[in-house]
Amino acid sequence: MSQDSALDHALERIGKELRAGRHARFPNDSQGDFARRVGVSRYTWQKVENGHGGVAMTTYLQAAELLGILDQVCVGFAPPRRSLFDRDIDR
Repeated sequence: MSQDSALDHALERIGKELRAGRHARFPNDSQGDFARRVGVSRYTWQKVENGHGGVAMTTYLQAAELLGILDQVCVGFAPPRRSLFDRDIDR
């Protein structure tokens, strides 16, 4: 799988998860309604849900915060935890 294909696949997965979250948390919101909650246009929100690139990361994070999953999203960016068996290479 090329890098572009992996990125495209990841964006599609994220878009589907955000769409499912929107339906679960705000079942009466249209795409336009939820886009207003996030602070973007309906067109931009459609791009997010359809997995298109070129949307600011803050849009994804604002949506995750509204859906109550921001901590889960940020876990992937946390530094790795050290174990007792890790060597301290700075010494």
